[in-house]
Amino acid sequence: MARDLFLEIEGLLSTANPYIRKKAALCAMRIIRKVPDLQEHFIDKTKLLLQDRNHGVLLCGLTLIIDLCIHDPDLVDQFKQYTPVLVKQLKALTTAGYAPEHDVTGITDPFLQVKILQLLRVMGKGDSGVAEQINDILAQVATNTDSSKNVGNSILYEAVLTILDIEADSGLRVLGINILGKFLSNKDNNIRYVALNTLIKVVNLEPNAVQRHRNTILDCLRDPDISIRRRALDLSFTLINETNIRVLVRELLAFLEVANNEFKPAMTTQICLAADKYAPNKRWHIDTVLRVLKLAGNYVKEQILSSFIRLIATSAPDLQTYSVQKLYSALRTDITQEALTMAGAWVIGEYGDLLMKGGAYEEEELVQDVKQSDIVDLLTGILDSAYVNNVIHEYIMTSLMKLTTRITDASQIERVRRVLTSSSDSLDVEIQQRSVEYGNLFGYDGVRRGVLEKMPPPEARSDDRVLSDAGPGSKKSKSKIPPPKAKSGADDLLDLFNDDTQATPAPPSQANGHSDILDLFGSGSGGAPQQAQAQPAASSVNNILDLFGSSGGASAAPSTGAPSSSSLLGDMGGLVSNATPAPAPSGHTVYNKHDLLITLSLQRNADGFVAIVARFQNNSLTEHKTGISLQAAVPKSQKLQLMPITSTELPPQGVATQQMRVQGSQKPPLRLRLRIAHNQVTDQVDWSEPA
Repeated sequence: MARDLFLEIEGLLSTANPYIRKKAALCAMRIIRKVPDLQEHFIDKTKLLLQDRNHGVLLCGLTLIIDLCIHDPDLVDQFKQYTPVLVKQLKALTTAGYAPEHDVTGITDPFLQVKILQLLRVMGKGDSGVAEQINDILAQVATNTDSSKNVGNSILYEAVLTILDIEADSGLRVLGINILGKFLSNKDNNIRYVALNTLIKVVNLEPNAVQRHRNTILDCLRDPDISIRRRALDLSFTLINETNIRVLVRELLAFLEVANNEFKPAMTTQICLAADKYAPNKRWHIDTVLRVLKLAGNYVKEQILSSFIRLIATSAPDLQTYSVQKLYSALRTDITQEALTMAGAWVIGEYGDLLMKGGAYEEEELVQDVKQSDIVDLLTGILDSAYVNNVIHEYIMTSLMKLTTRITDASQIERVRRVLTSSSDSLDVEIQQRSVEYGNLFGYDGVRRGVLEKMPPPEARSDDRVLSDAGPGSKKSKSKIPPPKAKSGADDLLDLFNDDTQATPAPPSQANGHSDILDLFGSGSGGAPQQAQAQPAASSVNNILDLFGSSGGASAAPSTGAPSSSSLLGDMGGLVSNATPAPAPSGHTVYNKHDLLITLSLQRNADGFVAIVARFQNNSLTEHKTGISLQAAVPKSQKLQLMPITSTELPPQGVATQQMRVQGSQKPPLRLRLRIAHNQVTDQVDWSEPA
């Protein structure tokens, strides 16, 4: 229809009736939007509209031209010759007296002024010649328009946008930013919001001009309107530089203290990034991040915490002493902030010897003498508190273990040993593993001191990032604590099973823990050391077996080195060497397809736990099984803990095992829903324990 009628609309643009011309201009705009290739037919007639004496026709003509130029920037050059005409019209509007016909609260024809400013902005963008022609009229509009009325503010806002969008001189841009600064003190929330939004976009163009309104911007942080506070906060962060870092961060920390929780994750990150970039000295940097941890430690991201630890580790010894004393004092006051607790635990464990030396950590105040028992009391008190979670538990365990090489009191070292080994039956695999390994380290003082010596300063991952991959979590003082386990896997499994069950996905396959301990003790050496290592290794295995309620213990052959994986798990279902065919398995067969046989061996304990060993056997004589995994789900009234499979690949006639532990199944039958994957095959099995 547009193609059929555009010729008639083109003719109506030059009709004698101004009302028809106005409507034809609006109709032409909609035709061009639907059929852009028809625009060339309207350009000549549209140019005539710019000189029309009728107010309505001129207004609609400007709307049509703005639309044309925005959708096809190549057309801008065809209208630039009319810049003097537009300037003359705008000047007449700003200097004209009272005109009742198009007056709005004392402002002459504000709608037409806004449209002319918008078109001048389109034509002057990137063109210094046009910008020079319109500089004077923009300055005139900016200074003569009444800002006490909302209508005048709308014209001023368009004038500021035009000034900031074209190549205006610096003085004119400063004038525009000052207008926005004046908007910030307006009582209308909408005007303040618009001003903040615009200042964020132009702060890089005229940073010094925006800095002059810093106090007004900071006042907006206390505005009752949350949208105003959010925009003011974003703008405040863009204003930070080397000269005002102390003042602005002090104001932002004051706001952080009373901010809504939704602001805190972004605020903590931004403040710490700004401190890292512009900090005048390391002590101020440490104080600032410590203040953030105290105010919003539950909202600090792991990468920021890692960066803080790296900052302390790379500081001079006197700053390390200062940091550990401040963190110790902070933890004695408040253990409710997670990031503060983790940072304090790491630093106290690493620099506990500096903490006990004492010294000045405030200009007027001396740290009280810190006893070895005080440090242990603090960390064990955190373990017993309601604020401890698995990650904090891991931090505290590692910190206590490090302290055994920093303190000298034998009674406190023994106390730490008892605290660490008390977690050997934890349901969390990471905590359980640390407890067993740390407990074994107490039998080898020389090795323990070497393993737990102070860490070298970690390096940042890249120069352009404040975030470091060498984080506060460390295992055996050398490896990073993993972040809390994501729940997405379990949720996916629940969706898969679509039942009233609790799912536990299989953890990723990992190296044999027994071998890790032997490596730690230096099992690569020959004869005599291997003989000495056999006994503690067997003790570690027994601890693991006790957790699963095994009636028998694993024994390490005294005449050999590290026991094989088959001897390690022989009492729990047995690993048979891949090199020899496996005997017929005992237990309940739950899966026998595609040459893969899976059986379950169950053992019930009096406390309601069921220890399960899943045994995987590749019955094929030629095919390797790869990508083997087992996921399991139990009813929601029960809890399931799933250990890693010993191997995700099986050669022909090969065997692997996987351990499970179910809590809450007081009596048979036990119900399981299993998801089995291997060689890109996935099966699901429902299994109930035979009566």
